[in-house]
Amino acid sequence: MGQTPNERLRDYLAQLPPQSQALLMREFERAIERGEDATVATFVLEELRKIVRSADEETQPRTDDPARLLFRPLEPFLIDGNFPRRSGQIRRAALQPIWQWLIRDGAPDPASNFVAALSAARDAEKSAAVEAAVRTFQRAAADAIGQLLAGGDRRLLARVGGPDVLEDLQPVGAVLQAREAMETLTGKLPPHFRAFAEAQVGAVVAALNVPALQTPQLLPFALSLVMERLSAPWQIIRLAIKIAASDDEIRVAATPYGVAVSIALHDLSYLAAVLRTDIRRGQFDNVGEHLKLLHDGVRGLRTELDLRNDSAWGKQLTSIRAEISNALQSEIDSVPGRVRRILRQRPDKDISIGSKVDSSEVEETAALIDFVAVCRNYASELAINEVTLRTYSDLQQYVEKSTEALVQSLRNGDSKTRAFRQSQAQAAIRFCDVLFGHDYASLMSRAAEHAVTGERSASRAG
Repeated sequence: MGQTPNERLRDYLAQLPPQSQALLMREFERAIERGEDATVATFVLEELRKIVRSADEETQPRTDDPARLLFRPLEPFLIDGNFPRRSGQIRRAALQPIWQWLIRDGAPDPASNFVAALSAARDAEKSAAVEAAVRTFQRAAADAIGQLLAGGDRRLLARVGGPDVLEDLQPVGAVLQAREAMETLTGKLPPHFRAFAEAQVGAVVAALNVPALQTPQLLPFALSLVMERLSAPWQIIRLAIKIAASDDEIRVAATPYGVAVSIALHDLSYLAAVLRTDIRRGQFDNVGEHLKLLHDGVRGLRTELDLRNDSAWGKQLTSIRAEISNALQSEIDSVPGRVRRILRQRPDKDISIGSKVDSSEVEETAALIDFVAVCRNYASELAINEVTLRTYSDLQQYVEKSTEALVQSLRNGDSKTRAFRQSQAQAAIRFCDVLFGHDYASLMSRAAEHAVTGERSASRAG
């Protein structure tokens, strides 16, 4: 109960015997090769591969997996899910079909030698031999991919996989070919940039000034390595501004580093999609963090780049702001109605004996009130200033008045409806805790206790 269709599918696939999982994987791979609708096939394949990888990790060390060793340089760039990939990313789901093609058609002899070398060098003392075998096969794999792409034979390309796999094939080959240059860059970068000011930007530009990294294929991956070390990922655009020696978007776009702006915009768009999905599912745990990243990213691009409203980048940023605003505004608008349904004063005749307010609904509504409070911090940049301030003010006024009225109703309430009135008062106090702080909520809680105690004392005296 409560599972999404995707979660039920994962549970079903995980319960299948390994032979059935392997058979399903082969059938879906063949369906993709035949050019059939790949949406469902790709999704199921991703889930199966996650399950198989998890099972493999339980039975053997990660370093014993030949495919994992081959593709190790790609790990910083791998993505899961169905969101469109950007430059500098590779779909994880593409690796298994590429591996299967390499050992079957692309480089079968080097692959056999690679696996044999790994089998002969399992001991920790022979780690150098393993590393040498990995590097040798990575070069062979890159050469095989380059030859296949240069030939352009559609029939041979189709044997690798579907359109998504083929789209990732060239980046996979490029990163494997440039492994040493990427490793050198990684060695020059700190694990984390606490600041990304002029000095740090200049040092990174110097580290990137390597011919192997300056190609249109490799530069996005090199920028991605830098980006994952930034406290604020959007700051990657400072490299493009530095190279262009200008914040004018036309001059920035004219440089190879203009791709940094496209990368930053894509990642903001992805984060906006994640935010929208979380809100629709009622998951607010990470909303504050996402809102901060979106707010800072939008503000950073708007202030550090001279973007034109009618340009491609300007339109994309406007679209992102509109998407965020629409997702937030619809949810913000719904909060007052939920609060009123819980706290509104009902006639005694409409209250059943022993009924109470649903505590789970109270917590969900409290989370939504907190969500509105968080939105206030980022409202202006995300185009939700008016609706957020109005809603928050309305909530404060309504909850304050309702709490006082509910506490008063406890003094004179009918004993048959007391349980419901008390649960309403507790809900109101919970909302006060979010809106006004713990001290005010504690004050109203004591008032509610005194109201109940006083009413009971009066009843006994009568």
